[in-house]
Amino acid sequence: MQRSVAFRLAFLLFVAGLAACSAPKETAVVVERVPRPEKPPSTEDAVPAARTRTPLTPFPAGYDTVRARPFDSGKMWTFDNPPLDYFAGAYGFRPDSAWLARARLAALRFGENCSAGFVSPHGLVMTNHHCAREHVSAVNRPGEALLEKGFYARRLEDERRVEGLYVDQLVAIEDVTRRVGASERMEPQMRQRLVEALQQQMTAAAKARDTTLLVQIIPLYNGGKYSAYTFRRYRDVRLVMVPELRLGFFGGAPDNFAYPRYTLDVAFFRVYDPGGRPLSTDNYFPWSTEGAKEGEVVFAIGNPGQTSRLSTVSQLKYERDYGLPQRLAVLQRRAEILADYIRAHPEEADRYHLHNPYFSILNSLEAFQGQLDGLRDPYLIARRTAAERALQAAVFENDSLRAHYGDVWEQIELLQKSKQATSEQARALLYFGNPSLSSHVLTRALYGYVHDLMQQRAFPPERIQAVYDEGIRLKDWPRELEAAFVAQRLKELLAYLGPNDPTMKKILGDQSPDSVAAHLVARTALVDSAAFRAMLDKRFLRSGDPVVPLIEAIAPLYFTLNQQLENFQEREKMLNGRLARARFAVFGTDFPPDASFSLRLSDGVVRGYPYNGTKAPPFTTFYGLYARHHAFFGRPDWMLPELWLAPHPDFDPETPLNLVSTNDIAGGSSGSPLVNRDLQIVGVVFDGNAESLPNQYLYTDEQARTISVDARGILEALDDVYEADRLVAELRSGRLVPSEAEAALPGRD
Repeated sequence: MQRSVAFRLAFLLFVAGLAACSAPKETAVVVERVPRPEKPPSTEDAVPAARTRTPLTPFPAGYDTVRARPFDSGKMWTFDNPPLDYFAGAYGFRPDSAWLARARLAALRFGENCSAGFVSPHGLVMTNHHCAREHVSAVNRPGEALLEKGFYARRLEDERRVEGLYVDQLVAIEDVTRRVGASERMEPQMRQRLVEALQQQMTAAAKARDTTLLVQIIPLYNGGKYSAYTFRRYRDVRLVMVPELRLGFFGGAPDNFAYPRYTLDVAFFRVYDPGGRPLSTDNYFPWSTEGAKEGEVVFAIGNPGQTSRLSTVSQLKYERDYGLPQRLAVLQRRAEILADYIRAHPEEADRYHLHNPYFSILNSLEAFQGQLDGLRDPYLIARRTAAERALQAAVFENDSLRAHYGDVWEQIELLQKSKQATSEQARALLYFGNPSLSSHVLTRALYGYVHDLMQQRAFPPERIQAVYDEGIRLKDWPRELEAAFVAQRLKELLAYLGPNDPTMKKILGDQSPDSVAAHLVARTALVDSAAFRAMLDKRFLRSGDPVVPLIEAIAPLYFTLNQQLENFQEREKMLNGRLARARFAVFGTDFPPDASFSLRLSDGVVRGYPYNGTKAPPFTTFYGLYARHHAFFGRPDWMLPELWLAPHPDFDPETPLNLVSTNDIAGGSSGSPLVNRDLQIVGVVFDGNAESLPNQYLYTDEQARTISVDARGILEALDDVYEADRLVAELRSGRLVPSEAEAALPGRD
């Protein structure tokens, strides 16, 4: 169930009420630390099963000789615990504190789900085109079609501020595990209250020093460690340059997660200071005009969103058999509905910016399918089983650890069986609070329902206002598309509940989901944002709108299911926390934590890989871009804009455009600066290949690769295709150039 932060908070308050409760006092458990292996977690030297007194997780049939490897848990290192000895041994390079500080301060979180980095001393920021799409749409003016045609500010004053966009710079990290004070058996809700209280306290103290600061306490190792990340938030962010959609998404969905690749997935923004001037900063990544070489070490510095490399085998099997197949089924139907509408109504699709949610759904579909394919590979499960058995063996061999943690795997497995019992209901209501997957009409109705009930129960005004703000923020969609999405949701409910269920009889009567949806959308006022705001300003449930009876029938089902799922999640968090402490007792911090949209440093090398009976090269060039254009001539996914068909005579098609490396990334890493050991930009991360998708659960680098736009290709396109002299001069020299005229002056190169 994906919900906004404000709505999730409202939901938790709704189901839990406002009554304050006191939790019993907890005593932290002190466990005996057992000797750690000299290498990161591996079962190369695992304790044989015969020496343990409790059954270990069984291997898949025929895979009992598989062993885990040192970096199965990945290479997403935190900045407060970088593996300096490993770097020195692997690359002959030991970053010092100044290097680490500069890398940390030059990297950025871009909005809510992407990464970026400063690339000049004047606040210039680089990220991906696909991270910029919604912001390009936000500054688009009537008749411009910036997403399709691209944008470049030829003068400083032409840079367009994006309302609501911000970037976060990590300025400090503090281990606050002891200050959180949560014991391993404390209920997750109580632990979360402690975390939130400390976070508010630390944020208040930080803001007293600097109003741009905020603190986020991030649980690492499934709650085995808590770190307070202090960010400086920059809120004045302006669009500088973005290429056409045909370049930023060249190859479209067919080439997504594919390599060789030929995509200019890059965008530039600029941060301005409170005085309205370009931000002056000493911490930025200078541009490498030489780029990277094959075999060279490179570092991806970004904010990977989520991985599941510390989950148990039973949790992975639940995802394989239930979680991922359900998400794929729901997303697939939404993608089909959007595709049909965009194909039939291209002008309306542009007007309502429907390509953005469509591309997002396609991306999720491919990612989830790749993850599912990985989990269906018994070798992956065997590798994860081997690592789990190594940890179990260490726990079972130590009386103290066994007493505290010996039952945790069994408890987690039992929980997965409980989750299975609600899986069909979960599928029927999956993504119900997500407007792009459930219809804006139904999502607005849900907000209206919660808003009214919160008012009736006298919730704090700020909580009610948060739901109100989230609700009115939703954009309008065309009625025909709304009707298709509402009908699909009703069909899913009908498939789960059956035609004889009282709720379905109340909703449908003797009509079909399609006819009910069409009739409802034709009459409801919720297709209009202004009308919905007017309803919220009064009482939505008393409005008489035809959607009210529908949401009154569905919402109780939704909240009942969510309460069940929340209970499962809370229980799972507690068990995962216990497991994390067991892992800590054995391995400490010799391995990186799962991704959590927190800043990470990932090492890798530029390297091709074998595929399809041949070898993928480490670099692609503009020659390949033109080859794809001509090979698929007339196909929209590979069609180049006219500007690219007659570039400047100095344009060099031999210039590298994309490259692959063995860096460890995940969703959220998009836009991460790819740098060499001198912290110079050699690329910007934008994707992983299909072989990397199972890395969600197990890191490998035999074929899995990170795909980046090459710094040389970016500069070549800016210089000899877009003739963006002002931007090129700033990247090359680090000097701020106010206009194209000044960029052309002697000495500006």
